[in-house]
Amino acid sequence: MRKFVSPAIVILLVAGLAVTGCASKKYVQEQVANSESVTNGKIGEVQTSVEGNQKEITALHQTDAEMQKQLDKISATAKEALNRANKAGKLAEGTFIGETILSDADVRFGFDNYKLSDEAKAALDAFAAKVIAKNVGAYLEIQGFTDNIGSESYNLSLGYKRAEKVMKYLASEKGFPLYRMNVTSYGEYKPIADNSTREGRAQNRRVVLVLMK
Repeated sequence: MRKFVSPAIVILLVAGLAVTGCASKKYVQEQVANSESVTNGKIGEVQTSVEGNQKEITALHQTDAEMQKQLDKISATAKEALNRANKAGKLAEGTFIGETILSDADVRFGFDNYKLSDEAKAALDAFAAKVIAKNVGAYLEIQGFTDNIGSESYNLSLGYKRAEKVMKYLASEKGFPLYRMNVTSYGEYKPIADNSTREGRAQNRRVVLVLMK
């Protein structure tokens, strides 16, 4: 006996398939939209990260450029002090802070003399106050210089005595730790003025304080 399917049932089945098809299509569209949203979010995060890295790289380049400009301005002996501190593994990170020159004209070391005058002590007091105010845990190299009168060996010794005298004063009177200071002598080498004149020799009799961190 042949069975007949009611036309009404056929219509309902077709309608059901149509509804199901629409629902499936909507579901797929929603999933695609969600996926795109997640992807766009991740792309945004990556872009933000890249922009942040680029800013950091730019800042580093600017810092390097500023440090190079600073190094270009400092004296040759200050640069040598930085190199010595780095090679010796001192407590300096190789960053130059500043240098202070105490010449005979200002602090009156005097010819063939390494004693600290009252003017020299006042200058060192002012220097120490600035360093303490910075509170940077600095490392200090103290360089002694002389004019060219006398033998090279004698002048090297005299320059060292001048620098050592300054170091002892800063340690005993201002509390500078000895392990954060170093003393060296250039003697008559590296003059900054003409030794053939009295005024030039007075400028060459000096102590230079190179401050680093």
